[in-house]
Amino acid sequence: MVLSTNKVQEHLRGVAAGLLSPFDDDLEVEYDKIGANAKSLYSDGIRTFLATANISEYHSLSQEERISVAESAITNLPEDACVLTGVGGSTSNAQELIRGYESVGADAMMIMPPDHTYLHEQGLLRYYEKLDAITDRPLVPYVRGFDPSVEYLKQLTQIDGVAGIKYALKDPVKLGHAVDAGNDDVVWVDGLAEPFAISFWAEGAEGFSAGVSNFRPEVGLELFDALSAGKWERARKIRNACLPFQNFRDEIGKNNEIEGAISVPAVKKGLDLSGLHGGQVREPIRPLSAADEDRAEKLYNQLEKDIGRLKITGAVQ
Repeated sequence: MVLSTNKVQEHLRGVAAGLLSPFDDDLEVEYDKIGANAKSLYSDGIRTFLATANISEYHSLSQEERISVAESAITNLPEDACVLTGVGGSTSNAQELIRGYESVGADAMMIMPPDHTYLHEQGLLRYYEKLDAITDRPLVPYVRGFDPSVEYLKQLTQIDGVAGIKYALKDPVKLGHAVDAGNDDVVWVDGLAEPFAISFWAEGAEGFSAGVSNFRPEVGLELFDALSAGKWERARKIRNACLPFQNFRDEIGKNNEIEGAISVPAVKKGLDLSGLHGGQVREPIRPLSAADEDRAEKLYNQLEKDIGRLKITGAVQ
């Protein structure tokens, strides 16, 4: 059963975990492990899932693989779970992908950050309108990788099918301005995970995507509960426990100068260490170096100690 728009919005007001794509040694998708990860995260209290997202290596998947990845998540989750699926590319390719996701029961479409070299705000708005025109599933545009105006963000909230916006700009002031300017019936989601959860919450975000919570979901659930209850000191302590691993994800790795290059393999290492399935990565992403593997394990162990020290247990949303 596909969730209504109101139900999708209820889910956006929570913690959204990304479902990474485990690849085997031949770099083929291990669909059964996606399902196993989804089941485990659900049992730990996660109810909102991002399939074929950036962290799922969306751009390294074929159209067919994207649909199959989404189906692996959907068929392994109960009906009360919400699965958002990543959509991008040219208008026709994006529309084709939406129809494929509809066929396997996706609840909503997360429109990926535009990967075009040249952009125009009005052109982007027309793009979203054309995607909205061919589906009754709610849209959640993912704002990242460009610096739009507040007026653009306001107009984005006015597109009929837009139920939420995943905001991933390191600018909480612009977020607050956009929340005030935009339609009240759109849910704003922190797309930069736990490090920005507090500042974005103060500016009007009502949920956040997972960082370390992709493999230790109790952390995100406890942080969400603290924010919902206005327990700011508690929220800061939990956020601070996330920072070492999250800062590690921003690093460049070996023989490279591009920031964030190790983000995905770092999370996959966290999945492996927590007993879930991480697997290999596809190019243009590279595996962690031996030194970074060691650092990831040390940071994971420190996170585990902090979880115990803070008595983080998590809660079902």
